[in-house]
Amino acid sequence: MKSNIQALVLITFVSTFSFASEPSAFGAGDLTSSNPYGLTQNEKVILQTKDTLKKVATYTKSQASQLDSLRERIDGMQSIVENLSIKSHNNKVSLRKLKDESDANIENIHQFQTRLGVNIAKNTQEIKKLHRMILELSQVVDKINTEHVSKDEFNALIRDVNNFKTLVAKEIKSQKKSVKSQKVSSAKLYNQAKTYYNKKYYTKAIQNYKELIKRNYKPAYSHYMIGEMYFKRKNYADAISYFKKSASLYDKASYMPTLLLHSAIAMDKTGDKEHAKAFFNAIVAKYPNSKEAKKAKEFLGIN
Repeated sequence: MKSNIQALVLITFVSTFSFASEPSAFGAGDLTSSNPYGLTQNEKVILQTKDTLKKVATYTKSQASQLDSLRERIDGMQSIVENLSIKSHNNKVSLRKLKDESDANIENIHQFQTRLGVNIAKNTQEIKKLHRMILELSQVVDKINTEHVSKDEFNALIRDVNNFKTLVAKEIKSQKKSVKSQKVSSAKLYNQAKTYYNKKYYTKAIQNYKELIKRNYKPAYSHYMIGEMYFKRKNYADAISYFKKSASLYDKASYMPTLLLHSAIAMDKTGDKEHAKAFFNAIVAKYPNSKEAKKAKEFLGIN
């Protein structure tokens, strides 16, 4: 169609050129004029043909332009279609891959569910066993709580038994000592106490002197000796108590200066400064030439 249009345009151009080469002297028959006149019948036909060809050329040009635009659109659409085709292919590949993975996952899930079901069944059996064991243990514990004492009660019972054993042992030991001491004469026990004192076996000596006090054998001296041993142990309160009892029983004894001096020192050590000073003064006044009086003066600050 495009070639036919081009041929018509060429024929019109040639015809127009040949007729235009012979114009009228007065312009009649001038086909190039905007308002031609004096045209022959052939010239009118040519002019009409020319107008028709011009319109056809314009229309053809417009159609060619539209055709080019359509071609461009078709090319663009073809590019889009190609891209869509590529994407469609890629999507099909992806879908096939996903399907394969999904099938594999479904198989794995099925296997997992199978294993999980087996494990659940095993765990259920184990839980049932544990429940039975717990029930049995609970029954045993209930029986123990019903028939046996608690740990605290058991420990308290053990402590009571041990305390009782200790008391019995002490009582038996005391009785044995008492029986043993009763078999020994008072004179022999007295000498034995002095031997223990000289060896500084004060615990045994005190026991013997206390037994002598029970027998009322030389009680003043026995109280004095026990007071001396407590004094040496720095148990000043007990020493003062025994010294006081000894002095009340017999205040003419030869050991009275020492008894008074140690009583005064014990009072001073326990903070009873006033009575200690009175005892020191009593020693100086009653036994002025004794070594105890000299010691008392040192405490009083007397030269």
